[in-house]
Amino acid sequence: MGEQGLADVAARLYALPLDEFVTARTTAAKDAAAVKELTLAAEVRSLPKPSVAAWTVNMLSARRPETLRELAALGTAMRAAQSSLDVPELRRLGQVRRQLLASAVKEAAEAAELLGRKISGAIAAEVEATLRAATADEGAAAAVQSGRLLRGLSADGVDVVDLSGAVAVPGPVLPATAAPVPSPSSAGETVRTGPAARIGSTAGKAAQQPRLRAVRQEPRRSTPSALQRARAVLKDAEDAAEAAAQEARAHDEELAGSEALATELADAVRTLREELSEREQELKAARKRRELAAARAQQAGRAAAKARRTEDLARERVLRLGNTPP
Repeated sequence: MGEQGLADVAARLYALPLDEFVTARTTAAKDAAAVKELTLAAEVRSLPKPSVAAWTVNMLSARRPETLRELAALGTAMRAAQSSLDVPELRRLGQVRRQLLASAVKEAAEAAELLGRKISGAIAAEVEATLRAATADEGAAAAVQSGRLLRGLSADGVDVVDLSGAVAVPGPVLPATAAPVPSPSSAGETVRTGPAARIGSTAGKAAQQPRLRAVRQEPRRSTPSALQRARAVLKDAEDAAEAAAQEARAHDEELAGSEALATELADAVRTLREELSEREQELKAARKRRELAAARAQQAGRAAAKARRTEDLARERVLRLGNTPP
């Protein structure tokens, strides 16, 4: 069965609810061993369980792949704009990316919730960072679209994303071909108004650049000035700072929620301890009353027994005197 067999098994496992992964992996390994596929069984057993953030992205890949294709197309357009240092286009595409990322994170959270897992603010921030990395690097886009992601990704302010140990099933991660973005000006086509449509102009220019270079007669544009390059770098820095601020806010919100919950639980524990202390005092008093009542009951029992013996002796004496002649 080989590598393709392992890829097929992995595709099924990584599309399951997270809590079912380990059991399903064990079953798949046993099934492979039962048909003498011992190498495959060992490889299946070694498939790692994904992180919560990676699993959430995998659910997005399985249920809304078109969203990831839009992000991949956006990344291609942004790289084309950056290579030509088109600052206005980079600024416009940055706004599109913010909209797409917000929408994609929401869709990923909804997909996870449908499978019974509500993701936290910290996980949502990690999902967003992973999807942002997919717009920075073709390999990261392919990894995200594979549906077999094992950990979150981060662009870390560079174009090349570290993919070591990020995807299940060893082997190179080849960039996936993004779906073509139709041009709004094409005859007979409906003009798209969503975020993906706004990617079209740059993606189309990137696809047509080689042909245009071959036939254009106008002189080549001058090299961008240092100010233009600095502005492009500033825009990237602003985007990275905004993403970091959003992630920090998400962590702050999670921290505030955790602190509130901890305070509430501490108050509840203190109240319960106070109630327990009161109940222990009441129990101690009740035990003393029980011991005193037991002692009194025992004393009363002895007194009653003595009174019955005295009564019996008196009765015997009356009978004896009654039977004696005067």
